[in-house]
Amino acid sequence: MVSGVEDVEGRGAVLEVDPAGARVGIRAAGPAGGVSLFCTPERARELAAELLHAADEADRAGTVRLVTVQACELRRGDVRDGERTMTVEAVRVDGATAQITWRSGAGRSWTQGYDAAAAITLRRRGDGS
Repeated sequence: MVSGVEDVEGRGAVLEVDPAGARVGIRAAGPAGGVSLFCTPERARELAAELLHAADEADRAGTVRLVTVQACELRRGDVRDGERTMTVEAVRVDGATAQITWRSGAGRSWTQGYDAAAAITLRRRGDGS
């Protein structure tokens, strides 16, 4: 369930996304009523990619407060600053090395090794800050 969403009049609304058999169900509910939608998993992934793209564009249009952390302090959901979206999927620290698994906005994943103390500039922390 996702709260903190508003209808066009600024009233609170809720989005719910759940598997619905072989499809994905999306329900939006607000004070004016609700709507239920269904799509294939492939279309749900396309929607997720479009949402990520729109969120990145909105971030760029607004004021972004950058934060710099050491590679060993990265956590799932952190978003790296740069022209392309890179989100942390996993972090494994082994002594002086941090292995970071990234996911691109296009859905590709890869793992990179960093010195644990390397400075990484983030656009957004995974906890929303």
